[in-house]
Amino acid sequence: MTFSSAKYGVAPEEERADIHILCEEYGKYNHIDPAAFERYQVKRGLRNADGTGVMAGVTNICNVHGYIVDEGERTPVDGQLIYRGVNVEDLVSGCKREDRYGFEEAVYLLLFGNLPTKSQLIEFRTLLAQTRELPDTFTEDMILKAPSPNIMNKMARSVLALYSYDDNADDTSLENVIRQSIELIARMPTIMVSAYQAKRRFYDRKSMYFHPPRAEHSIAQTILYTMRSDKVFTEEEAKLLDMCMILHAEHGGGNNSTFATRVLTSSGTDTYAAIAAGIGALKGPLHGGANAKVMEMLGYIKENVKDWHNDDEIAEYLSKLLRKEAGDRSGKIYGMGHAVYTKSDPRARILKANAMRMAENSEYAEEFKLLEAVERLAPQAFSAVKGDKKMICANVDLYSGMVYKILRIPPELYTPLFATSRIGGWCAHRVEELLTGGRIIRPAYKAISHLKEYVPLEDRG
Repeated sequence: MTFSSAKYGVAPEEERADIHILCEEYGKYNHIDPAAFERYQVKRGLRNADGTGVMAGVTNICNVHGYIVDEGERTPVDGQLIYRGVNVEDLVSGCKREDRYGFEEAVYLLLFGNLPTKSQLIEFRTLLAQTRELPDTFTEDMILKAPSPNIMNKMARSVLALYSYDDNADDTSLENVIRQSIELIARMPTIMVSAYQAKRRFYDRKSMYFHPPRAEHSIAQTILYTMRSDKVFTEEEAKLLDMCMILHAEHGGGNNSTFATRVLTSSGTDTYAAIAAGIGALKGPLHGGANAKVMEMLGYIKENVKDWHNDDEIAEYLSKLLRKEAGDRSGKIYGMGHAVYTKSDPRARILKANAMRMAENSEYAEEFKLLEAVERLAPQAFSAVKGDKKMICANVDLYSGMVYKILRIPPELYTPLFATSRIGGWCAHRVEELLTGGRIIRPAYKAISHLKEYVPLEDRG
């Protein structure tokens, strides 16, 4: 990685050498002994020694339940995801049973705390549909003129840019923040698809197309309608995407992106800055970016495992991944393991069942079976390589990328779709933090540096 300094007459080779020297200088003075974290009882990652999270707050919005603690021992249980007291599995099955879209209902539930009545849901969906359009010239000025190779960065920049189009941007009253939240939830799909089109044109050298959204469409329908060149999608496809968005809408106050949103909110900053922080956090491959990394990992497995039906060969390759001998050399099996869920992730259970149904008798059937093999064999690979006997399960990312692939959604939109879904949860937590937090979130860091005498510049070696 280099700085763009050609205009100053610095050759790239000289530039890289300069950066290398600076990095060596940094290395001389910035080592921290890993033992220091244990010595000062630092809870790295804000995790307790037993793997549980450090308690940082209370919330009415969501409960992520994955184990029971009895006399200090954690007992794995099938995971549950509860939105405002409503089990997400009941929410999904209710919408499926009634053959309707449910993401807007999930957002209403998260924001306001109760399931909407039929008339309230109609009014809320209408309000979202009326707010989808971006401000005049916004797409041209903020998206097309500065395309990004990564859609998440463009989404974060666009959210920040909307501050300039809001006459009351810094008002943190409940009424104003709810108004801003609804506008952002409605506009995120538009921003995402527009950023994708700009990326296609500038970086992929392909045609871009902009379809005005239709008022009668749900958010899931709108995404497929505006994303595809022919605007054609089936109800089965749209309802599968809708289900994915329900499952991604919220996951408690402690997940990285939601916590980032609450941290910024606690400082008193504006809605746009707080939500942009959530997008930036979700981009990371250890968080929302993991769904794309799963599909990348699947590509490595397909390329290097000759017999996709041979468990021994698959298990050996998974061990190579863990030993940093294969794949992206991260030492991770993406899509496996979770900070809270132990026995099962309810989102993975639901996605797996629906992906299986759509993958059967399709071109994706063998790939899906390969993912199933990863889920089945990864725990024993962890045990063999890491010596870790704890129970691990597939998380939502193991199957969400496959669902998106079945829906013909391009890989660069996997994580942006996650963000477009999760913004409902972020906004709900922002409102709750504003109304109930009361203090800036400010944890402590132990300083281990030693005092040094100041040396005049001419006396330094």
